[in-house]
Amino acid sequence: MASFKKHNTGWEYRLKYKDPITKKFREKSQRGFSSKPEARKAAEEFERKLAQGYEQTDIKLADYLTIWINDYKKGTVRKNTIELHKNNVKNHIIPYFQNIMLSDVKPIMYQKFLNELAGKGYSRRTVQIVNTTMYNAMEKAVTLGKLEKNPCNGVEIRGEKKKKSVQFIESDDIPKFLKTSYQYGYIYWIFFKLLIETGMRKGEAAALKWTDVNLKERIIRIDETLDFQAKDKSELFGDTKTHKSERTIRISQSLTNDLKYHMNWQNQNKLTLNEAYHHDLNLVLCRNDGNFMPKSSLFNAYSRILKRADLPTLPIHSLRHTHAVILLESGADMKYVQERLGHGSYKITADVYSHISKKLEETNMDKFEKFTNHILNNSGANQGH
Repeated sequence: MASFKKHNTGWEYRLKYKDPITKKFREKSQRGFSSKPEARKAAEEFERKLAQGYEQTDIKLADYLTIWINDYKKGTVRKNTIELHKNNVKNHIIPYFQNIMLSDVKPIMYQKFLNELAGKGYSRRTVQIVNTTMYNAMEKAVTLGKLEKNPCNGVEIRGEKKKKSVQFIESDDIPKFLKTSYQYGYIYWIFFKLLIETGMRKGEAAALKWTDVNLKERIIRIDETLDFQAKDKSELFGDTKTHKSERTIRISQSLTNDLKYHMNWQNQNKLTLNEAYHHDLNLVLCRNDGNFMPKSSLFNAYSRILKRADLPTLPIHSLRHTHAVILLESGADMKYVQERLGHGSYKITADVYSHISKKLEETNMDKFEKFTNHILNNSGANQGH
């Protein structure tokens, strides 16, 4: 039962209640109301929240975000996503809000935080990613009864849209790249050739098992990705980037023949190394002893091969783009490219490769004009000129 008292600054309510978490009795008071009925209404609202499980024990934002990541995110999302959330909290959110209490984060304050990020030169995409972390954490706080409303609702995201140009190996340079790869090392050649021919992400390719490959039907099933930072084998394989990333793709006869040869080559290693070979992993693309390919080895090899082939410096992800460009050059439509790459939506694919498709459209129109020039120019409409 609440008690009420009038002060110079207005009416005050005061009541005792049992904390739903600690089960200890606590006291709540608030003053500044213009009338007793207004104070009574506020006290009743507080009691209503208590009955609904609204948690009155406040907590520091920093502590809450740690709990949110450890208790609610770990085990439900990919490790890379966990690391992204941790980096956003450590590098952006906590340096700005510091020791603020969770309940003190307000919409205007949060909007200023996002504006400041944009003002520091971060791209719109980066600000969106940071906002995603904070929004999801605050939404969970509402669900848990720690907050009444999400302070991140209704914010405006600023920052310039920085369009990254798609980097890829030109079609004419692919033979030189693959020849140099073979000279550098067979296991790198087969790895990079598969990336170019399938458009798989490096983690997807590194996680590929022989049970995922059907050489008779010429198809590959993609449903896992390899965690290059895994501490042991039990953590080595994880889910693909998104649900759409799980897919089955068809491969060329040429790549099928390469994989048949590769299987025989690998079997020789298994016989030679016997128990020293990592039979349990059953990896398609691996080191000579069957263990997974370290990311540093792949990156270093890729960089050196490009240099030896006298090609521009490119990220290894450019091989995925190279595959997409080859598909478009061969006449594949954007929907097929989306499904083969495992993009979450058609829009993502169209946005990424829009300028390439426009360039191809111009090239194809040039070819069309050259091919039809003698036909159209000999038509009746042109005879009078």
